Amino acid sequence: MQPFLDECRAVVGDAHVLTDPQAMAGFLTDWTGRWTGHAEAVIRPRTTDEVAAVMRICSSGDVDVCVQGGNTGLVGGSVPPSAAATGRPAVLLSTTRMTDIDDIDTVGRCVGVQAGATIDAIDTHAARSGLMFPIDLASRESATAGGVVATNAGGTRMIRHGNTRAQVLGIEAVLADGRLLRRWSSLVKDNVGYDVPGLLAGSEGTLAVITRVLFALASPPPATTVTVVAIDHVETALDLIGLLRSAGLTIEAAEIMTQAGVDLVHEHGQRRPVSTSAPFYALIEVSGVGEVESEMIDVLERADGIVDAVLEPGPARALWAARENHTEAISRSTTTPVVKLDVSFPLRALPEAFGELSAIEGLVGHPCRAILFGHVGDGNIHVNLLDVPPERTEEITARVFAVVAVNGGSISAEHGIGRAKTAWTHLGRSEVDRTTMRAIKTTLDPQGLLNPGVLFG
Repeated sequence: MQPFLDECRAVVGDAHVLTDPQAMAGFLTDWTGRWTGHAEAVIRPRTTDEVAAVMRICSSGDVDVCVQGGNTGLVGGSVPPSAAATGRPAVLLSTTRMTDIDDIDTVGRCVGVQAGATIDAIDTHAARSGLMFPIDLASRESATAGGVVATNAGGTRMIRHGNTRAQVLGIEAVLADGRLLRRWSSLVKDNVGYDVPGLLAGSEGTLAVITRVLFALASPPPATTVTVVAIDHVETALDLIGLLRSAGLTIEAAEIMTQAGVDLVHEHGQRRPVSTSAPFYALIEVSGVGEVESEMIDVLERADGIVDAVLEPGPARALWAARENHTEAISRSTTTPVVKLDVSFPLRALPEAFGELSAIEGLVGHPCRAILFGHVGDGNIHVNLLDVPPERTEEITARVFAVVAVNGGSISAEHGIGRAKTAWTHLGRSEVDRTTMRAIKTTLDPQGLLNPGVLFG
């Protein structure tokens, strides 16, 4: 590998080709701790041209490439496979140095960013021009532009603005052979051929290396009010969302938590959002043009099934903390790597799905605690299974996915397939569909160098 690595060093500089095991360790294990891979080196380019040059070297040397942004993924897609998985050497290409953010186009309401720019940095930059980045994640300070596009991330604002694909106006990417693909236009209407940026969104690094993205921006809501309501049934949250919409209010976010989740977060120092315990808690943020708080109070007084409620003007960070601290509290409380399953259901099936998923911990013959939370407005549940013995991971994953299949849901709502879910893609895609996707992969990456083992297994 030495001649290969020397060529890469000539492109990105000696300091940015890491081969020391200690320096590489943080790149080779994912955020959950479940997935650890092997790479000959971690390569950190600074520009698109450097990425293109590295990809040409990898293509010539038949070297696999795993692309990584903030390494906040939850399905093993951002770390390379084990050394023996493909029989070829592999490198990890990190976008951590690619953090440039262009000036805001305030007329076209868009901004160009490099793949390594974080969600928080993009939003902060947009705010200086009176705009906002429509994508928001709990991992906003480390999740990157390239990563959220590659996984087509959703997040808490999806109910209002749509997923990442809906925010992508243009894209710059390097193909597996080093050629540059650039579709870069802020035109609202540009209907020439296939939607290539839309294709790369959700491709999980298997088709090209995303280096820059042209994102649409949005106007922030004039004022918001946040409520957390304690409720006995999931149906109450869905009914409440409908009542708020009927009252002319705009739903900016709609989340759901369970008593087990709120209790766990409280055990780790977060105050409870309301004083009354209940099986479920819905967090809903709304905006409007009138007296938003009084309108929300009126709706809450008319709604059925609410045990307790609290309201605060947005952004209401203390209320949001009860939801956003779930992931950290879960990670600190489990004795084994958390089995994280991101699934979605038709809204009509959501109440039954919650019941079936909550019951799983009592149906398996091994330690297991289920903590459920998610985006109630779009049917997305984050299933977190704690204390599961590693050898039982596939068994309990299959149980969860059986609930998904019976209720007409999806095994991946917003986190992607990665390496974790490849065995179950048939539950959501027909044979013809999967064959079509493989044909696209083979056409753009005939050597199979990009993220081998991700999405297709």
